[in-house]
Amino acid sequence: MAGHASWEGYIRLSLLSVPAKAYSATAAAGGKLHFHQLCAECQSRIRHVKMCPVHGERTKDEIVTGYEYSKGQYVLIEPEELEKALADDEKSISIEAFTEPEKIDPLYFSGRTYYLAPDGPAGAKSYAVLQRVLSEKGRWALAQMVLSAKGQLCLLRPLGKLLALNVLSYASQVKRPESFEGEVPEAKISAEELRLADTLVDASTVDEVDLSKYRDDFTEKMLKLIEAKAKGQPIRAAQRREEPAVINLMDALRKSVAKTMKDHLGKTGKTRGKAKTEHTPARRRSA
Repeated sequence: MAGHASWEGYIRLSLLSVPAKAYSATAAAGGKLHFHQLCAECQSRIRHVKMCPVHGERTKDEIVTGYEYSKGQYVLIEPEELEKALADDEKSISIEAFTEPEKIDPLYFSGRTYYLAPDGPAGAKSYAVLQRVLSEKGRWALAQMVLSAKGQLCLLRPLGKLLALNVLSYASQVKRPESFEGEVPEAKISAEELRLADTLVDASTVDEVDLSKYRDDFTEKMLKLIEAKAKGQPIRAAQRREEPAVINLMDALRKSVAKTMKDHLGKTGKTRGKAKTEHTPARRRSA
């Protein structure tokens, strides 16, 4: 079951209008641990209440939304007024342009992803056309929409039979990397260090990425700790991984390459491609 739709509206491309629904791509529980704040003396839950400095604690029905246009001066906005103010175009995902995936820097991804599906039989064909042309041409669509009462820049991309919607940050909301380049001092790198690093990357590169094999080990450890404490069992100290004694960068690179090659051979019985010999020049890579 798809569950409750987070958004309903239209995908608009020129005169094409596709009725669609958006569903959050994030699992409800997501395997996250939720800790609570408790009183140290009686272990009662700490309450986070909404307080008015004049009237004290307020309930949800006693709270309104307002915008501070001047110091201490607010314009109150009712939910019905906000709904009326939204034009039809603001209830849609308006495609502005198409681009190749590599042109979008992951720096702008906000972490919010939705699955888009056609809203009823009427939009099924137009949805399929848009999804197929993006998939076959290898294009992503840049669009703007209103989501959670905020203007959002977003990205539509084909994902299997679906269209996925990723919410992006506007350029004004992202700290530019140039602001932090002063934190990175200039370093002299030898040809041998670069060659070893190149070999290490090649040896660790996989042809297929299967994210399902990665597990949240930290959450599993926390659940075991919680279960042990609930049963009154002693907490065993985790076994610490011994850090290798590294004399210098060159030594660390050589040992890393040797270990990676050994691990890979142990898993597959063969290396991925040909490992570079001591006399093989480092392959140049584009930025």
